[in-house]
Amino acid sequence: MMSSVNTFCICTLRCLLLLILINNYAWDTSALSNLEDGVKLYVQDNHVVMDNGLVQVNISNPSGLVTGVQHNGIDNLLEILNEEQNRGYWDLYWTQRGNEGSQFLINGTSFKVIVQNETQVEISFTRTWNSSASSSSSNPSNSNSTEGLPLNFDIRYVMLKGSSGFYTYGIYEHLNGWPDFNLNRTRVAFKLRKDKFQYVALSKTRQRRMPLPEDREPPRGEILQFKEATLLVDPVEPELKGQVDDKYMYAKNNEDIKVHGWVSSDPPVGFWHITASDEYRGGGPLKQDLTSHVGPISLTVFFSSHYMGQDKIPMFGNGEPWKKVYGPVFLYLNSAPPGTNESALWDDADEQLQQEAQKWPYSFIASTDYPKSDQRGTVNGRILVRDRFVSKEDIPAVDAYVGLALPGEVGSWQTECKGYQFWTRAGPDGSFTIKNVHSGDYNLYAWVPGFIGDYKYGNLITVKAGESIELDDDLVYEPPRNGTTLWEIGIPDRTAAEFFIPDVNPKYVNPLYMTQDRFRQYGLWEQYSFLYPKTDLVYTVNRSTYQKDWFYAQVTRKLGDAKYNSTTWQIKFNLDSVDQGTIYKLQVALASTTGAELQIRLNDLNTEIPHFTTGGMYKDNAIARYGIHGLYLLFNVDVKSDWLKDGENTIFLSQVRGEGPFKGIMYDYIRLEAPADDERTNAEARLYRKPTNYPTANLINSPM
Repeated sequence: MMSSVNTFCICTLRCLLLLILINNYAWDTSALSNLEDGVKLYVQDNHVVMDNGLVQVNISNPSGLVTGVQHNGIDNLLEILNEEQNRGYWDLYWTQRGNEGSQFLINGTSFKVIVQNETQVEISFTRTWNSSASSSSSNPSNSNSTEGLPLNFDIRYVMLKGSSGFYTYGIYEHLNGWPDFNLNRTRVAFKLRKDKFQYVALSKTRQRRMPLPEDREPPRGEILQFKEATLLVDPVEPELKGQVDDKYMYAKNNEDIKVHGWVSSDPPVGFWHITASDEYRGGGPLKQDLTSHVGPISLTVFFSSHYMGQDKIPMFGNGEPWKKVYGPVFLYLNSAPPGTNESALWDDADEQLQQEAQKWPYSFIASTDYPKSDQRGTVNGRILVRDRFVSKEDIPAVDAYVGLALPGEVGSWQTECKGYQFWTRAGPDGSFTIKNVHSGDYNLYAWVPGFIGDYKYGNLITVKAGESIELDDDLVYEPPRNGTTLWEIGIPDRTAAEFFIPDVNPKYVNPLYMTQDRFRQYGLWEQYSFLYPKTDLVYTVNRSTYQKDWFYAQVTRKLGDAKYNSTTWQIKFNLDSVDQGTIYKLQVALASTTGAELQIRLNDLNTEIPHFTTGGMYKDNAIARYGIHGLYLLFNVDVKSDWLKDGENTIFLSQVRGEGPFKGIMYDYIRLEAPADDERTNAEARLYRKPTNYPTANLINSPM
């Protein structure tokens, strides 16, 4: 026992010493003297340079594109083989009604120094929309036309004394009366040197050596069912042969995209995106998006239609005014002595994240559009769950997601992307504190792991600068409930993670996900046709288990080359005695839909008109993007007693749209409830109790 303790102490000491070395490692002795001089700004005709002795950043003037980053003796961490406008940049994708979309590289037309002293430099690159010039070039398909997009931009860069990195943020503005447009995506991107950065790190466990970009191109790579997925046939590094690369395999939840990036092993240098808050990202904490992927490319995506669908992008119509600050994002650079393991630089970057989070909101940001700490407010409260079939008393909403977003319908925060969102998790007693909220009017939204549906507080909440709001009364969420639970399949956690994830076809492996996040493997959807070549899934209540017998996605069946068929799953269950003249309730919670339509029939598959249909649903594309969830939907289906019978019953779940491999559904949870009966006196005997191991939080670290 003492030996293991001593070994642990020695290992801990070594890790601490290594982190000290990383934090104090300087790229040369001259840099140490430069630190005493503070931050320098050099303005040239075509470039602007920020330098604090640790990091030097070269930015084009007046475009505002990052063309070079120096650190640890490396002249440029960005890809020197790329043109200058294709190294570090802000961009977006936009559309106008009746026109095709276009990618737009944000080029400034004017440069200005905002702050310049020995402790800080902040510089601005702006572009103002020219309404008169746009009339002759209003088609966004006109490539990177600066006239067509009706937005003003202010892209800023900030460098601080003694800080190993730099910050960037952007201010977008659409003035009242300006032309309509849709914002499909916006981000900041950095393309690093492929000869140095070949190791990616997204979390403590999601780290690996990555292929080179040429490994994805024929003949070294073979494009699979869609252009993002490539089989490595003849990679430069032979040990990568037979693996699949796809940028969506490295997506994460907004709430989890805090620090990610790349590591160079020679010399050991890390390049990291650190986001201390996700308040400015679209779609709420569960929205997924890209991070770092082969290129090597490292992104902060502020908003995109990924895992949400094009029909849910923010649309600005009728001359709607709008202004939003994206960021700040901290581009952190660290280095270590030769021979240091790549994961040690990740550990240091994660520690830096904690420091950045403690400083949020940043006090040094100069723009008045970014509210400081004393210009923000706080909302405090407590949320409970009232479900008499779970407990006679209201119970604390443990681990509930509670957030503020722009006013809207119940659950609208999933697709709200124009404003800011502020989220937290409730504690063991259901209490919560939402900090650092911008002044304004909000709805308060919530959802509780372990319970279906969404909560919305009935009153509008107005947050004022410096104010702390105490919600006097406990918030009480009453999940949809008709009667006692007769049976259930799955866990109401908004993901399909608990269901059966098949083994990956050995031809299409990403070794990073063999033991973690197993749903992030290419081609799992095709395993359904392998497991069910002729007949569809049948689930028998009290005999089957959802962990082994419920496939993670109801997808189409492959019949041959480019031929697919719709599928119908069955749930078989027994009722000893049907309560005639009553209504049972089938609760169907969906974790994702991709161009699907779910039709439900009871005991008669051949009835022409289904007992229930969702109609056409969203296309969040989570199946093809390894997401295990997309947009959450809940359907409360009335089941008439005359559709049921004493003894064995069958529910038929038909996903009727069979075109292609990716039309399908991911279920979150299904429950059949008995009819409501207020006259029942033996409520205690009929009380539905959850198993003691019923989880109150997500099953995996990043399920969304």
